[in-house]
Amino acid sequence: MLKTIAAVVRDGRIELLEPATLRDGARLLVTMLSDEEEEQFWVRASDHTLRPIWENAEDDIYGDLLQR
Repeated sequence: MLKTIAAVVRDGRIELLEPATLRDGARLLVTMLSDEEEEQFWVRASDHTLRPIWENAEDDIYGDLLQR
C-alpha cells in the first residue's frame, strides 16, 4: 500500500509533517518537489475533497440570484 505523507527537510533530516507509524527498516520512496510542483501537489491532493463543495447543486441558487 502506498501512502503519501508531507515532509520537510530541516538540518539535513527529513521531518514528517504528520504522525506516521514506521517500522525499523521500512522502505520509503522520497519525491523532492520544486516550489511550483509542491503547489500543484497540494492542489491535486485537495481536489477530491473540495470538488463536492465546489460542485454543489444546492449553491446554484446563489448564482441565479447574482444573474438578476
